[in-house]
Amino acid sequence: MTSKLPTSIDETVTLLRSTGYIAGRDLATVVFLSLKMGRPLFLEGEAGVGKTEIAKVLAETLGRKLIRLQCYEGLDINSAVYEWNYSAQMIEIRLAEAAGELDRERLGNDIFAERFLIKRALLQALEAPKGQAPVLLIDELDRTDEAFEAFLLEVLSDYQVTIPELGTIKAEEPPIVIITSNRTREVHDALKRRCLYHWVGYPDAKRELEILKARRPKASDALGREVVLFVQALRGGDLYKSPGVAETLDWVTALHELDAMSLDPQMVNDTLGVLLKYQDDISRMQGTEAKRILDQIKDEIRTMSHT
Repeated sequence: MTSKLPTSIDETVTLLRSTGYIAGRDLATVVFLSLKMGRPLFLEGEAGVGKTEIAKVLAETLGRKLIRLQCYEGLDINSAVYEWNYSAQMIEIRLAEAAGELDRERLGNDIFAERFLIKRALLQALEAPKGQAPVLLIDELDRTDEAFEAFLLEVLSDYQVTIPELGTIKAEEPPIVIITSNRTREVHDALKRRCLYHWVGYPDAKRELEILKARRPKASDALGREVVLFVQALRGGDLYKSPGVAETLDWVTALHELDAMSLDPQMVNDTLGVLLKYQDDISRMQGTEAKRILDQIKDEIRTMSHT
């Protein structure tokens, strides 16, 4: 849409809302400051609350390329920064030998030319030309180990990496960095200190209804209201994994596809697998418990309509 950064918190709120991301002023403030100060933004919270979506929205609204590094256990420099195309290098060596080229120094320089370099997410983000700095999403950092976290700390300090065979590559313009964590483990304070921090929690009923209307406008108002109140009630219960906003949106989409205009016990029981992802949680909610919550929210809606 635009490459211009927002100049105020209100502009940031508007920017996020332009794609249906309904952010509170606290989140919009830290996003604005991150863009203004050029600091990485560290977003922590439960899965499905919209942390990753922030990076996608910023890339879309600012007209920037989104580069995503999906973290996992065992992630290393070869997968995150660069690696050499060994098979292509071996072919080059065989061809040189077949042609009788035996100058080892020259051959060594040739096979470590940039054309044999496979550029991964971090290197791609640093190499972008000035004025085209991408949004770099480092997603679920808590899945990696402390060794990679320490390496990332060095990269984010100077926005540069060193490739022994080629030298140091430094960003002409630092990327917009969004780091997310589901808090399956604590991320070291040293990395957090390099970032602006925000905890992304579950939205209240009013904001979640706004999100639902913005993202799923075809769903009926009555269904949307019942879905939000039902999900809010579930989050207050004793579940292994409470549904996030992503699950709320999935559930209302599924219900809309089934032509549901409002919730009933059978419909809830039949579709709980869209909302909940653990069998123990589904078993706990099916039957009388789902009906109890449903009766409770319908009473609440009736009370609200008479006041």
